[in-house]
Amino acid sequence: MTLFGYDQGVFGGVIVTDDFLNTLGLAGPENTSLLGTVTAIYDVGCFFGACAAFFVGERLGRKKTVLLGTTIMTIGAILQISSYSVAQMITGRVIAGIGNGINTATAPVWQSETSTVKWRGKLVIIEMIMNIAGFSLSNWVTYGFSYTSGPIAWRFPLAFQLIFMIILYSTVPWLPESPRWLIAHEYEDEAYQILADLENKDVDDPFILTQHKEIVFAVDYERKNGVGWLDLRRGRTGPQGGTCTIRRLVLGAGTQAMQQLVGINVTSYYLPTVLIQSVGLSNKLARLLAACNSVSYLLFSLIAIPNVERWGRRRLMMFGAAGQFFCYLIITICIRFSVDPSLSPDSQTKIASASIAFFFLYYVFFGIGWQGVPWLYPVEINSLAMRTKGAALGTASNWAFNFMVVEITPIGIQTLGWRFYIIWVVFNFIFVPLIYLFYPETADRSLEDIDRLYRENHNLFIFRDKEAISPKRPSGYVEHEQTEVRRNSSIDPRMFRRAVGKTGGAEDQGQFEEKERV
Repeated sequence: MTLFGYDQGVFGGVIVTDDFLNTLGLAGPENTSLLGTVTAIYDVGCFFGACAAFFVGERLGRKKTVLLGTTIMTIGAILQISSYSVAQMITGRVIAGIGNGINTATAPVWQSETSTVKWRGKLVIIEMIMNIAGFSLSNWVTYGFSYTSGPIAWRFPLAFQLIFMIILYSTVPWLPESPRWLIAHEYEDEAYQILADLENKDVDDPFILTQHKEIVFAVDYERKNGVGWLDLRRGRTGPQGGTCTIRRLVLGAGTQAMQQLVGINVTSYYLPTVLIQSVGLSNKLARLLAACNSVSYLLFSLIAIPNVERWGRRRLMMFGAAGQFFCYLIITICIRFSVDPSLSPDSQTKIASASIAFFFLYYVFFGIGWQGVPWLYPVEINSLAMRTKGAALGTASNWAFNFMVVEITPIGIQTLGWRFYIIWVVFNFIFVPLIYLFYPETADRSLEDIDRLYRENHNLFIFRDKEAISPKRPSGYVEHEQTEVRRNSSIDPRMFRRAVGKTGGAEDQGQFEEKERV
């Protein structure tokens, strides 16, 4: 995720570098639209990469999919570094985007499926904080190289991302595969061992046996009641909506779409541009403030680590959207009066400068409420059978809306001026009640608890169900797990081995089923 953050932030500093603009023929206001396309085309690649994760993610497994995405990103990075034309730069950015789309659709799933309940949310938040660290690093690298001249001012910042790719190649092969993916693909022994390692328990411990049994049940239930892609396209959902597959996909993809529509990439990609054109700062000062803002963004994002489980996903998102609404409202007002002809130039400058504080504050609210949760939520809300597809669909939604925002921002600032920021005021305002009405809480629940919620609850308006919106795990789920652990402690562990060709155990499975009936 550090690579993702670095790649996301580095181009914002590159596109205000004179040598880059002159080498690729992008200098001048007449090329504003083309410059926006060169920047945004990366998100098109990310969209197609996330879509590709639909097909390769579940087949290859989490580890191999990340390595595939990293390989594709490396090819794209090399093309960008060596670019002397707009065509080559666009090609490189599309290819790099495809690789990044595959990785960003896979990494949160992998992280969530190899985490304990208490640490799942925190670890995904930490994962996204590493994204911010990469973003911050890219701002400081481009700021530092703004004092150089010639090609190195932009080629070196682009080349620096290769370091992260080398790190990925060196570490990913040694990490554990997702135990849930292994069970779904019938690699029983490996799954047992990884579950035990993650909990620091013996493979025959009743808690591990209970975890395994819950995952097996979720897999089997989804296979019987889940909805296939062809049926989804035709609107067929089975009796009572099966396992609420469509709704869960929409909720997961919705958080990713909303993350872009709160206006983050107006500033993530273009903060130096925004500060230069909307606020009237110099190039160097705009770069420095963007770099300083990234450090503030990183530090305040740490607040989400302990609170993602304490406050829950819903409260964090609603808190973040409300704060972002306030910030964009003040930014809009400040920039509006900074161009008021009835005010003196000195007053206009002071009012425009006041908006800088609220750009900083906006990142505080976003870092706490919206940086990590939208990447975590699609993984948690979707069933095991649809988790890879749901995460990929969510990531694809993120990149599709990301492209739209990044494409329209330069021309929007140029043509609409202060009115452009009203768009983000409205979206942030709308998202608070939307989350309150429709989004269930996923904090402090196992992934199998979410499956149980949607087997038992088909209500669209989730806010009426107090247990579904509580940040604490419902007592019924806790009691069920404790009962299963006690019951499984008296069963021979060999009886839990499923009958599947890859690890054997047909006889044991038959005995286990017979014992269950008794």
